[in-house]
Amino acid sequence: MGIVDHRSTQGLTVLLLVTDLALLILTAYGAFFTRFGNFDVPDFYHLAITSAVLLAALALIVDDSYAGFYTIPLRKQYVDLLLRYLLAFGFFTLLLVFLKISERYSRVWLATWIVSSFLLLMLARAFFHYLLRHYRASGRFLRHVLLLYRECPVGRKESGSEDLVDNLSDIDGYRICETIAMDAAEFRVEDLPALIDAGGIDEVWITTPLQDSKGLEDISYALRHSLVEIRFMPQLAENNLLRHRISQMGPMYSIDLSYTPLDGMNRVIKRSEDIVLASIIGILIIPVCILIAIAIKLTSKGPVLFKQYRQGINGKKIKVYKFRSMEVHEEQGKVTQATRDDDRISWLGRFLRRTSLDELPQFYNVIQGRMSIVGPRPHALVHNEYYKDLVESYMWRHKIRPGITGWAQINGFRGETDTLEKMKQRVEHDLWYIDNWSLGLDLRIIFCTLYKGFIHPNAY
Repeated sequence: MGIVDHRSTQGLTVLLLVTDLALLILTAYGAFFTRFGNFDVPDFYHLAITSAVLLAALALIVDDSYAGFYTIPLRKQYVDLLLRYLLAFGFFTLLLVFLKISERYSRVWLATWIVSSFLLLMLARAFFHYLLRHYRASGRFLRHVLLLYRECPVGRKESGSEDLVDNLSDIDGYRICETIAMDAAEFRVEDLPALIDAGGIDEVWITTPLQDSKGLEDISYALRHSLVEIRFMPQLAENNLLRHRISQMGPMYSIDLSYTPLDGMNRVIKRSEDIVLASIIGILIIPVCILIAIAIKLTSKGPVLFKQYRQGINGKKIKVYKFRSMEVHEEQGKVTQATRDDDRISWLGRFLRRTSLDELPQFYNVIQGRMSIVGPRPHALVHNEYYKDLVESYMWRHKIRPGITGWAQINGFRGETDTLEKMKQRVEHDLWYIDNWSLGLDLRIIFCTLYKGFIHPNAY
């Protein structure tokens, strides 16, 4: 992949959010001092400030407003900030009126706070914007792009390839490293994966007429095993491909074929959810884990934990823990799925697998950052190699962290996948979850897992 560090851009997103909240709090108390000349703030003012800051945080975070802020033009950031600010403080003011407590608060204080905090938040965004420009001048926080285009766009013959590249090169946060004319005789779509790996490419931009569906399908198929971002920029101002997110990249429109809601701030929210819940659960299950470990040691020879490599987020190889449920054996480099009445499974292991207690150590994988509580279940590496050419978009399961439970599991698609159709159904549910992620969906899946219980007829 390219040199862009996703953890660094995620860190900038968090830093901007923290800066916004800090400025909201500081200006609230600064406005109080300006109005009253002291910091003897009554408790009901503390309560109002806390409530307003929480409302503002919700308005700023919801709908991914922080996601990709490092590629959004500054003017658009200001407009978005103003709309969300008016929403938050408008709701806050209505709340004070509805509760009939608005007369307790100084209107001068409230007006001073709203105006000063908004101006400072605008200055903060300007500071971050110019800080990013400074870093980008040295090659940091840039995403490296491979641009694929048609030499003579339909209906755009007056616009040559040089103009197209010049227009797209002005987009903040991206560097077009290589351009390839799809009409060229030497262009071979099957060479793209090797070219991407060799060039450290982070994104592939495809700009062709909307009618060129065959060329788009060929490229998408050639890159089906790649985890780079793929953007289709049709040479039309309007389109009806509403299945994917549509964003504007300079003068062009981009259909983000591999976009998931789990980008930007949503990724931070999901990771925070994992850390909090896994830490609490990890402490609560310590006695159970100790008892299971003792039982395994007393009933069979071998290690307590079974460790196996799986593919994690972005295809990275990770080590996943489970309580050992089988007798110690060797499989000569192959992985065989457990089947019903499998004689490799011990009597204790059968109970652990039936109740899913063998997966409790994976909460520590979650704390480590290797897994998530909710997400696609990780498959054996050899199964990934086998199914990636048989199941459409199979590898896109690895766009996010694998999970302990998931949308497929609560809908009955767990356990042995002894037919191709079962695997297709599981992957279809996994991809639906990725495309439709929300914090509420995660909580719903966790609740359903607890409500339906860990015991399932397909668990053996």
